Amino acid sequence: MTIRVLIADDQIMIRDGLAALLSSAPEIEVVGQAGDGRQAVEMARDLDPDVVVMDIRMPELDGLAATGELVGARAAAGADPAELRPKVLILTTFDLDEYVYEALAAGASGFLLKDASAADLVNGVRVVASGEALLAPSVTRRLIGDFARRRRHQRPSPAATASLTPRERDVLRLIAKGLSNAEIAAELVLAEQTVKTHVGHVLTKLALRDRTQAVVFAYENGLAG
Repeated sequence: MTIRVLIADDQIMIRDGLAALLSSAPEIEVVGQAGDGRQAVEMARDLDPDVVVMDIRMPELDGLAATGELVGARAAAGADPAELRPKVLILTTFDLDEYVYEALAAGASGFLLKDASAADLVNGVRVVASGEALLAPSVTRRLIGDFARRRRHQRPSPAATASLTPRERDVLRLIAKGLSNAEIAAELVLAEQTVKTHVGHVLTKLALRDRTQAVVFAYENGLAG
């Protein structure tokens, strides 16, 4: 299946480079390029991409606000997290910048650093398009740990955590480790479709938007192992 991608970055050389790189993957089609956040929102609504590769610092409307308009508003309105499109992949130069925390809260499905390899970026688009969470491996634990400490005052109630079954806790713990559905299925000796069902139950019970927020929840509540 073709993955339709929109690139949003205020530097044309970076946009062109990303477009050339992503277009080299046979299953990825770059359907547009936006030079600022406002244009990204408008083009996404017109072009209906599967993934928006989003810079953070852009004129008119920054990547955080653009992500919120594309994803956060619909999630807040009660849309099914699994059905939300486009997915947003933040591509940033800031590994522990406050912007990254805000991006996750706004609804980004993950982020990579701009020093990532070409293979990592292509794989990142694939992962995000499939509904998985993607966090740059070099900063995942530092980022999520710090994010959890910063948002400690927003901890969910114990009742929310208690609503999970033991198997759902196992699945959440493995999501926090960055495992895909297939890897979780192998770890727990379950069918992949069963894991997918458990993931859906976890997101619904905890009122979480996506797997990225599930990772944050797990770290906040000591379920990440």
